[in-house]
Amino acid sequence: MHHFLCAKRKKKTAATRLLKMKMVSFFMIVMVAATMLLAEAQVSQAQTCNPGQLSPCLGAIMSSTPPSTTCCSKLKEQKPCLCGYLKDPSLKQFVSSPGARKVASDCGVPYPSC
Repeated sequence: MHHFLCAKRKKKTAATRLLKMKMVSFFMIVMVAATMLLAEAQVSQAQTCNPGQLSPCLGAIMSSTPPSTTCCSKLKEQKPCLCGYLKDPSLKQFVSSPGARKVASDCGVPYPSC
């Protein structure tokens, strides 16, 4: 009986840890999206520069999933704005992240050298 309870407790602990990891991941994605949307008003670029347009790329940036065609087309549309995003302190950490660099590469968008 003791072995059964220990095995059940281990499964419950693993499930709890998995749930916590999922919640943290979801929270991070929500924070990135909120930061991008809030920064939208702060970016002093032409009206065509809108970091919120890159939201289809969040999943690919935060994980190892390949970027969608929507993500790549939005990234190509926003290509002239990338240097401005890199100069914005609230966006730089996301635009310069390894995940963002990989998404740019996967989409065939050269990473800017500003």
